[in-house]
Amino acid sequence: MSSFLTGLAGDLRAGHPRGVTSVCSSHPIVIRAALRRAVLDESEVLIEATCNQVNQFGGYTGMQPADFVRFVLQIADEEGLAPARIVFGGDHLGPNPWKGDAPEAAMEKAEAMVEAYVAAGFRKIHLDASMGCLGEPVALDDETTAGRAARLASRADAVAREKGLPLPLYIIGTEVPVPGGADHALSDLQPTAPEAARHTIEVHRRIFAERGLDGVFERVLGVVVQPGVEFGSENVIPYQPEKATLLNAVLEEEPKLVFEAHSTDYQSQAALTALVRDGYAILKVGPGLTFALREALYGLDLVASELEPTYGDRPLRAAMEHIMLREPKDWKGHYHGTDAEQALQRHYSYSDRIRYYWNRPEAEAAVARLRDALDGRVIPETLMRQFLPFLDVGLGRAGSVDNILIASVDRELATYAAACQA
Repeated sequence: MSSFLTGLAGDLRAGHPRGVTSVCSSHPIVIRAALRRAVLDESEVLIEATCNQVNQFGGYTGMQPADFVRFVLQIADEEGLAPARIVFGGDHLGPNPWKGDAPEAAMEKAEAMVEAYVAAGFRKIHLDASMGCLGEPVALDDETTAGRAARLASRADAVAREKGLPLPLYIIGTEVPVPGGADHALSDLQPTAPEAARHTIEVHRRIFAERGLDGVFERVLGVVVQPGVEFGSENVIPYQPEKATLLNAVLEEEPKLVFEAHSTDYQSQAALTALVRDGYAILKVGPGLTFALREALYGLDLVASELEPTYGDRPLRAAMEHIMLREPKDWKGHYHGTDAEQALQRHYSYSDRIRYYWNRPEAEAAVARLRDALDGRVIPETLMRQFLPFLDVGLGRAGSVDNILIASVDRELATYAAACQA
């Protein structure tokens, strides 16, 4: 892994801050785009999976941790990226998927999940035991959270030793935006209070030491805090450095740590660059990448509707609407307003909850039909300008739907890459 992650804090203190893009997605096009970007930049890449997405029971992707690693490595082989240049991370690893269970039962499942992640080759582990389980408050105090985090870290270290694997690197802290973005319009957002960040670090350090895990804490790379960035269904709160000045100063007291920022999706390159400069060295992005993918898919849906008489009138969009109405679990409760307003949000929300539906057989069939209609065909420049104006019009001559989709996702990845290297 060289100093890809372990050197972040040192580079920040040396006056040469750099960042790492944390790609949080299981979509094959997004993964391919991220790996292709790593090949282009001759860099390493951080690919993360979340506790609900991938776990020992399959998660909502149906993949266990080892399955996810094989899935990514297969694409890496096709793209010519050496496995050694991929760092796998586990996000929010803790009892969250089983918070309806009694605390001990949930923690036993969380330990088994962490064991499966580490055994599969995940090296960066975000310890998140902040959520209450059955009979507990929704959010737990720092003492309880740190105690459970130490328990998970101890198990993760033990598994790594048993398997002869490198010892994990850890992220602590849980003050993050709502997963997938807020479900309402946002007007303002306050960064984490500096005293809260200090307390989180101090409590974790003390409890790890009390449990004989001082050496484990030495491998804590960073802390998750809220720098004041977030996106709702219809708007984005940009990073405002002046609001986070006191929080950012906490890092001056912790020379071995950096901050990890979640929900940085849709931030401008200037905002991302400022985040990296201020010590937010790990920038998580997920929905912003699948949003870009959906933009390209829907643009091509319009292109095919104009170019191929037998294709029909936007059948991909129609298929996705049908699926989401039939199976509303993954968007219902997140989108609000009139029927018309919810219809717009289902397809065009920054929260991008449509991303949960792309692996449905009906959705895959609709995308396959789009590929059949366009693959190998030259898309006229005028149609590219009309429906995909954010992309290089020359892509229409490449004759590959996937190349166009990857280019759309890579626009976002390139912004992150530029910010991280600035």
